[in-house]
Amino acid sequence: MQISKFGKSDFLRFILSKKFFLNLGISIILLLIMLLLALKFLDIYTRHGKEITVPDFYGMTFTEIDSAKYNRQFDFFIIDSLYDEDNMKGSIVIQEPLPGSKVKKGRNIYVTIVASTPEQVIMPDLKDLTLRQAINILESGKLKAGRLIYSPSFDKNAVLEQLFKGDTIMPGDTLKKGSLIDLIIGTGERFYKIPIPFLIGKTREEAIYDLNIASFNLGNEFYMDSIRDEHARVFMQEPVWDSDMPYYPGDSIHLWYKSEEFFNFDEYLKTFLPDTLKVDSIKVSTLISN
Repeated sequence: MQISKFGKSDFLRFILSKKFFLNLGISIILLLIMLLLALKFLDIYTRHGKEITVPDFYGMTFTEIDSAKYNRQFDFFIIDSLYDEDNMKGSIVIQEPLPGSKVKKGRNIYVTIVASTPEQVIMPDLKDLTLRQAINILESGKLKAGRLIYSPSFDKNAVLEQLFKGDTIMPGDTLKKGSLIDLIIGTGERFYKIPIPFLIGKTREEAIYDLNIASFNLGNEFYMDSIRDEHARVFMQEPVWDSDMPYYPGDSIHLWYKSEEFFNFDEYLKTFLPDTLKVDSIKVSTLISN
């Protein structure tokens, strides 16, 4: 039995043969076809060059999204919920990507919706704390100070009792987030006159906080632009900060608001500078610098 040997001369004849070039050409053509098919598949899969604009889904429920067939263009995922009395339960209030963004079809849309029930928080124990400590603890616990009710007590400026809607609220009880907690505060041996804070230019939240810390209550509120929004700032207060009349813990301060979108508060605050330097120069200079 003879075994044929494939030498160098035979290999050279093979690679120069028509059969080799025919097979090579077929292989190259098949490779190019496979490459083109792969590129076409990737183009279809990634939808290259085909972008759509993200609509504004604010205020829409998932029922409305399904009816508008947006679920055929995007995949929606709920990442958070919050309680908002001003919006419909289950409606979208935050979305990512933002409206107007250019994305490809099938993009994930992450949304925050309005919860069907309000967030519940735990009532802390405020008894025997100072007023400032109690207000800060309430705010950190997502609650708010309501009316400050002053009562004769040797324990001056300390919390004697905590109330919710007129009844005592016990530590550990659950409440709706943002609930108002009224506080009964000790006056000491007698009522004492206290200075009125300078509130001009402050937001509503800042003004209420300063009033409570100073032992005053919020009185009537007036919106001069007929707008109650995040841009409202204190335009006028009654009584004024330099009033000669004596005012005591628990008295009310009335506030008037204007929108900073329609009014220049920086210039307005400068008109108070000469007078307020005597009583509140630090607060005014801070407001002007901001």
